[in-house]
Amino acid sequence: MRILGIDPGYAIVGVGVIEYNGQRFKTLEYGAITTPAGMDFPKRLQMIYEQMQEILMIYKPEAMAVEKLYFNTNTTTAIDVAQARGVILVTAQQAGVPCYEYTPLQVKQAVVGYGRAEKKQVIEMTKKILSLSRTPKPDDVADALAIAICHAHSAPSKAARQLMQEQNA
Repeated sequence: MRILGIDPGYAIVGVGVIEYNGQRFKTLEYGAITTPAGMDFPKRLQMIYEQMQEILMIYKPEAMAVEKLYFNTNTTTAIDVAQARGVILVTAQQAGVPCYEYTPLQVKQAVVGYGRAEKKQVIEMTKKILSLSRTPKPDDVADALAIAICHAHSAPSKAARQLMQEQNA
């Protein structure tokens, strides 16, 4: 199963594309969609939309996993990130790619085995699970890969159902 992991944002959108066959992971691509700070916000959203379209067209994922938003303090940032996240979800919907959402706690649990793991632990385990030679940078990119891993390990995912079918056969 090909999974697109997304860590939403409007300045940096973390992107990670992996394949999971029920036993092994293969990293296809990872990086970030970035938008310039001084650019008009609608133009930034358009850039995210256009680059997401390109990623979806090139990699043709079977699922997209996106981090659920949570914010403690800065509501202005939260609203802007939510708008960017909406653009990302609509782009996937238009491409016919099913979207799945995971909380940071779920991602940490799936990748590290502990829901209160530190960010550094998640990044190191992501690197290890995907057999990457270097740590993905910036952190948003590592987060996107971790979100994709979470989806592969989660019960509602096609990958998990496929693994259960293979084990029962």
